[in-house]
Amino acid sequence: MNDQEGPTPVNLVATVRAVLPSLTPAAQAIARLILDDPGMVARSTITEFSAISGTSEATIVRTARALGFAGYSQLRFALAAAVAREEPERLVPGDLGPDDPLTDVIAKVTRAESEALADTAAQLNPDRLGAVVDAMATARRVDVYGVGASGLVAVDMAQKLMRIDRSSHAFTDAHLALTSAALVREGDVTVGVSCTGETPDVLAPMHVARKAGATTVAITNNPRSSLAELADHVLVSAGRETAFRPGALASRISQLLIVDCIFVGIAQRTFETSDAALRATRGALDGFMADARRRNK
Repeated sequence: MNDQEGPTPVNLVATVRAVLPSLTPAAQAIARLILDDPGMVARSTITEFSAISGTSEATIVRTARALGFAGYSQLRFALAAAVAREEPERLVPGDLGPDDPLTDVIAKVTRAESEALADTAAQLNPDRLGAVVDAMATARRVDVYGVGASGLVAVDMAQKLMRIDRSSHAFTDAHLALTSAALVREGDVTVGVSCTGETPDVLAPMHVARKAGATTVAITNNPRSSLAELADHVLVSAGRETAFRPGALASRISQLLIVDCIFVGIAQRTFETSDAALRATRGALDGFMADARRRNK
């Protein structure tokens, strides 16, 4: 991030949320106040915010710099712009409570999903995305590593690439992922999918693949994570975890958005072969379904 300008108001809250795990405990406390009430922080002088947060002015300045700003004044200006630009509920999405009626559940989950997509799109740099698309479009093979909810994203990516005749495999087991990583070579691409960027089952094969010379790609919420450090290209997703949505909805939907953008980009780069592959696979599936319907009559 640019030390003079910092994140734009469009993605400021998403950026704060993304780097939260990598901050010191004191800086995390300040960042959580920013997420909880950005308007309050924007209205507060550094002395007032020091009293509210129970931290020193020096810690506040260091936190502002860690978030990509020259100082606290620049952070305040960016927060004021974000508050002016967005509705209050957009900046502070309501969490789900155990007694929420289903009407509120629908509204809050929908808002969280929509915000995750919007924040991911705001942070998705076209040049970085283009570099990933170029690498995958010419790769001998693309291996994708992920476990849990991120494993579902890995499987989705491999399935999409297979439909356009790209050699791709998803590995949701650490032992198989390491076996795959040990056999990659220069020109291959490996993708690590992890919300936190600290999943050992993903870090281990990515480390082996990097040493083997593969181009490494990270899809993660945390651009300062261990996974991001292992990657040649980092694509940042957005979406916070809550007690009722652990590791699942908002984070996964933002990762799937990135996967879809990569898929479409590759299909564009290789239009003739991709179009032929899509028509061939669609024909095979349509024929299978037609046969099944005839057998069931």
